[in-house]
Amino acid sequence: MSDTTNNRPDGHDDSTTPAGDAAAPTPSQPEAPRAEATNVPPKPTRSPAAAAAAWPPPVAGSAAPQPTAPQPTHGYASAPSGATSPTGQAFGPAATSAHPALVLPENAAHATPRKKSSVPRIAALVVAAALVGGAAGLGGTYAGLSMWGGSDSSTVAGPTAVTVNDPDDVNETAAVASKVVPSVVTISATGTSSGGTGSGVILSDDGYVLTNTHVVTLDGATGDAKISVTTSDGHVYAATVVGTDPTYDLAVIKLENATNLTPIEWADSSKLNVGDATTAIGAPLGLPNTVTTGIVSALNRSIQVASSAAPKDGSEQDQGTEPGGESPFRFDFGQGQQSQQATQTIKIAVIQTDAAINPGNSGGALVDNEGKLIGINVAIASAGGSSSGAQSGNIGVGFSIPSDIAKRISQEIIDNGSATHGLLGASVQDAASIQGATTTGAYVAEATSGGAAQAAGLTKGDVITAFDGVPVTNSIDLTAQVRALAAGAQAEVTYNRNGQEKTVEVTLGTMQN
Repeated sequence: MSDTTNNRPDGHDDSTTPAGDAAAPTPSQPEAPRAEATNVPPKPTRSPAAAAAAWPPPVAGSAAPQPTAPQPTHGYASAPSGATSPTGQAFGPAATSAHPALVLPENAAHATPRKKSSVPRIAALVVAAALVGGAAGLGGTYAGLSMWGGSDSSTVAGPTAVTVNDPDDVNETAAVASKVVPSVVTISATGTSSGGTGSGVILSDDGYVLTNTHVVTLDGATGDAKISVTTSDGHVYAATVVGTDPTYDLAVIKLENATNLTPIEWADSSKLNVGDATTAIGAPLGLPNTVTTGIVSALNRSIQVASSAAPKDGSEQDQGTEPGGESPFRFDFGQGQQSQQATQTIKIAVIQTDAAINPGNSGGALVDNEGKLIGINVAIASAGGSSSGAQSGNIGVGFSIPSDIAKRISQEIIDNGSATHGLLGASVQDAASIQGATTTGAYVAEATSGGAAQAAGLTKGDVITAFDGVPVTNSIDLTAQVRALAAGAQAEVTYNRNGQEKTVEVTLGTMQN
């Protein structure tokens, strides 16, 4: 399924005829007799908090000695020049030790003057301070990692939880990440000749997971990929596709024999403001449990990207060309590049953020400063089209499907196996492209007989400037907003006719798959 039912030129609202993703730690030695004039700290333990508690009290009138941070036993190797993107399973080892979960007290901001944040909401977030990897509590190493395209599989060793070395000094981002990471998974999809990684968010404790269609179809290459899912604590599950929605690039998968998972908590994306803090969590470049931060940099944005609908017969189609045109918006794939020839496109409404989103973040979480889901990461903007197929990366312009849209579609998929989308019943063009135009909007070129637009009184020549309270500046905006609503939904349409602004309510039809 796609946003187009035929090959009409872009700029026509396809709501009628559519227009066009170590060693074990050395135990502490028995305490030796202590001289009066010296203070010798014990050897560090695996827990920073325990090490701090083991320090002897300073002699009166003397300064307490400052501990020296242990040096990591492993470093991170730089990616080799000319390497290719990870295409296979890229998951870290299971956690081997963990601090007890702790809740920051309400008065944590006043306990000592060294707190990094005094935001009261941190007190409500549970900090899972799990240390994994080497003896120093670092996340292991990666070597020979393929990052930029290609099909060779690679393995990435990394942290399987958020590392908090000092639970007494946790800032807001660490608290948010510790709450959300257990609800985000890394997804590996493998076809006959290709594979890739993406991300997903847990919807239920028994294993329903929301991700992007392009993650489970390998960017539209196959309808029968083998799917493996790894949770933040290192458990690996086989998964099956419950349903896909290529119209909004969302999909739901179900983990087999999963129990006691941690579902994500939903936020109301309609209450977001530009400038609100955001945190993106996923597996960019196959690196699980990666956390980046930013702000909401724009709202009510609409983008047009290639459809990732799988072949109807479940087979694989040839990969080797980039989509037609030079659209700056691309799915943030985990396998290297947008590879199918785009004969169909979709238009989706998105949240724009400057939180770093890279290939592999697709399907992962964008959350607010309370750790609630505000969006599903879906695409990134590139600095320009690339005829060579080179992988594009973060340039500070990423896009997420708003949680209100994702919640409706995912629930419909779980309930019915598919989701519905509204149909306006009009062919539209960019109003600014019409000769003599005086305003931006979606110009009604044709209202289909018997369609929702005609029933509401819209006619040829009307310029739609707002849909359901959201400004409309072009035909893509209108199509994206119409598709965001379910079939049969009611919406308010504001339009300009002969210089006069009018408002009418429409009852949307049903877009045919």
